[in-house]
Amino acid sequence: MLSKLWSLGLKGIDGFIVSVEVDIASGLPTYSVVGLPDTGIKESKGRVIAAIRNSGFNFPVKKITVNLAPAEIKKAGTHFDLPMALGILLASGKINESAAEKIKNTAFIGELALDGSLRPVYGVLPMTMALKSKDSKIKNIIVPPSNSEEAAAAKINALKANSIRDIVNYLNGEGELEICLKSEKIEEVKNLGDFSEVKSQAFAKRALEIAAAGFHNVIMVGPPGSGKSMLSKRFPSILPSLSYEECLEVTKIYSVSGLIKSSKLMSLRPFRDPHHTISNAALIGGGSNPRPGEASLAHYGVLFLDEFSEFSRAAIESLREPLESREITVARVKESIVYPAKFILIAAMNPCPCGYLSHPTKECACTPLQVHKYRSKISGPILDRIDMHIQLSPIKYDEWASLPAAEKSSDIKKRILEAIDIQQKRFSDSKTSSNSFMSISEMKKYCRIPESADRILEIAMNKFGFSARSLDKILKVSRTIADLEKSEDLKKEHIMEAVQYRILDKTGDVALKY
Repeated sequence: MLSKLWSLGLKGIDGFIVSVEVDIASGLPTYSVVGLPDTGIKESKGRVIAAIRNSGFNFPVKKITVNLAPAEIKKAGTHFDLPMALGILLASGKINESAAEKIKNTAFIGELALDGSLRPVYGVLPMTMALKSKDSKIKNIIVPPSNSEEAAAAKINALKANSIRDIVNYLNGEGELEICLKSEKIEEVKNLGDFSEVKSQAFAKRALEIAAAGFHNVIMVGPPGSGKSMLSKRFPSILPSLSYEECLEVTKIYSVSGLIKSSKLMSLRPFRDPHHTISNAALIGGGSNPRPGEASLAHYGVLFLDEFSEFSRAAIESLREPLESREITVARVKESIVYPAKFILIAAMNPCPCGYLSHPTKECACTPLQVHKYRSKISGPILDRIDMHIQLSPIKYDEWASLPAAEKSSDIKKRILEAIDIQQKRFSDSKTSSNSFMSISEMKKYCRIPESADRILEIAMNKFGFSARSLDKILKVSRTIADLEKSEDLKKEHIMEAVQYRILDKTGDVALKY
C-alpha cells in the first residue's frame, strides 16, 4: 500500500514543505529511505522500528520504501522520525481511512524515542513559519511538547503530542491533542552593565553612541586596560529592543542552530564574542551540513571581535561580504544557502603585539618586524568597510580619581531612540532601516554636502588618501550625527566630527601616538 503525509525541512534558516511517501510491498523485508537523506535520517530506521513496536503496533515485515520529496533537495534532521513512522502505520492500515482529511491538512515533525514518545527538535519556528506561505494548503502542525510555544509563535494552529500512540488515537478519532499556546513572555532582560561604570573615554562613548544610533561598524585601538572590552560589553545596554518581526528572525536563526535555551522569543539583541582561534566556517557559517556562523548569530545585534589582529587573516577577510552586503552566501555544488548577517561589528585591538607602542610611560618591547606583521593582518579593504575608527588613550590615576560619575546608559539610549525614530520616518517608504544601509540615491537625497565642507572632504581624499568608500562612510556617519542633534541638514561640524572617526585611514597606520 501507499501512503502520503506532510513534514518540513530546513534550507538555511527557512523551512520548506516535504512530502513523505511510504510504499509497503511484498518481497524480502527491507527498509530504505530515498530523497537525499543525511546520515541522521538513515539512522532513524532503528528508532522508527522500536517506537512502532513499543507503542503496541506490529511492524510490517515487508519491503518498505520511504521517499522524501522534493528529491533534489538534501534533507537533514531527526524530526523526520515521526512522519516516517506515521506513514508506515498509515500504509499498513493502522490508521483509519476517516483520518484522510486530517492528514491532508497537517504536517508532522518530531524525533522518536524507542518507547514511542516525542523528543524536541531544532528549527521548529522556521519550519512552522513555512506553512504560512501563500502556496501552502496545510493548516495544522503536530510537534513535541517541548517545542509547543515555539510552534505557536508562528501564529498557526499547532498541536502537541506526547507520543506516537496519542497521534494515532487523534487521527482515528479516539482522542484529542492539546493546542499549543503562545507564550506572552519574552526572554528575560539580563544585566548588560552600564556606561556609567566606565570612567573617562568620553570620545569613545560619543562614537559608540553614534554607532548605536546609525548601526555603524566600529574598530577601537588602544593599550591594554584602556577600556575597549568594557565599553564593548556595555554597548548592548544602549541599543533599542528588537521589534516583533526582528525577534522572530533572530529566534529562527537560534532555533536552527539549536541554541534556544527556553521556549520564549528572543527580545535582546544578540552579543557574540567568539575567541580569536575561531575557524572561518564557525565565523561566517557553512560546514558539511551548513549551519549559521557567529556572524549570523549576531544578526540585528553585535559581533565583538576582541584582539582583532589575533584572528587569522582568512577569518578577517571572510568578513568582507557580510560587512558590505549584510548577508552571507554559502555556495555548494548542488545548492547555495543565504544567511542574514546584519550586525554591528565592534573590533578591538592593541597598537602592537605587546600593546604599548607609543605609550607615554611604558616602553614597547616589539621589533619593527613584529609590529609590521601584527598590523598587516588588518587589510585596507577591511578598514574601508568599518565606518568608525576610535583611538583610546591610557587613563592616568589623577584623571580616574577626579572624574565625576559618568552618564548612564538609559540617558544615552533616550537620544539614540529619538535618532532612530527620525530614521524610521525618513526611510518609511524604502527597505532601508538605518543610515549605514543607505543606497547611493538615498545618500544624494539625505546627505547633501554644505559648501563650507567641500574643502574638508577634498583634503580627506587628496591629502590623507581616503577612498571613495571612506567618504561614503563619513557622509553616513555625518547623517547620524545630524539626527542625534535633530538637524534636518548636514552641517560643516557634523562632517568634521565624522572625519575624526577615520583615524586609521588618515594615518595609514594603527600605531598611533597618544
